[in-house]
Amino acid sequence: MAKAPGDKGTSGRGQRDLRVRVKTARGRKLSSTLWLERQLNDPYVQRAKKEGFRGRAAYKILELDDKYRFLVPGARVVDLGCAPGGWCQVAVARVNALGTKSGKKVGTVLGVDLQAVDAIAGAQIHQLDFLDDGADQQVKDWLGGPADVVMSDMAAASSGHQGTDHLRIIALCEAAAEFAFDVLEEGGTFVAKVLAGGAEAELQTKLKKNFAKVVNVKPPASRADSSEKFVVATGFRRSGATGPSEPGIGA
Repeated sequence: MAKAPGDKGTSGRGQRDLRVRVKTARGRKLSSTLWLERQLNDPYVQRAKKEGFRGRAAYKILELDDKYRFLVPGARVVDLGCAPGGWCQVAVARVNALGTKSGKKVGTVLGVDLQAVDAIAGAQIHQLDFLDDGADQQVKDWLGGPADVVMSDMAAASSGHQGTDHLRIIALCEAAAEFAFDVLEEGGTFVAKVLAGGAEAELQTKLKKNFAKVVNVKPPASRADSSEKFVVATGFRRSGATGPSEPGIGA
């Protein structure tokens, strides 16, 4: 194949830099510029746009489900803090909420969030604070029974202090777990984002008492420089009997 003008061979000299670079505009902080540049060059962001997902986070739940298979046709799924909706989109397809997979059970996807979220085909979206009294019963009423899966990609607003942010997201994850204990069907699954930082021991203890298996995973779609990981707890047991656990990937 003929070389392009200026091509000096395999050293890379003279080749065009395909990475998108963002100029620092007046009034824009350097950190904002770097974030925007990372977004524009992130292959998961580009893939999400191409495939119609509302954000790169959709690939995190896709990868987790590929490994643990909890989003099965016919499952009833609750997505806590569902905005912008990428996890719901994945769940709708995998549990057959639209009924498009012939011969497969039809599932239900229920997304709740503090803020209004644009409608998602095949999902029920409700503006609700899951911490409110009676929220668990409201969710079960909407589902028509207990849930098979409770999942959460929620994160508290960043304070800029790593230790504080870690404690906030662990508290949020513990609250999501308590909610899951109230709404899950026997044998159900809980999936949630946490931040590595050493304060999650109590959460892990609670999960191990209520689930047959607990693993901690960092899916490929999670950025390497991020401290986030995901806990996947399967085999919910309302009796709270202790079951086996394993550290998983990226624990």
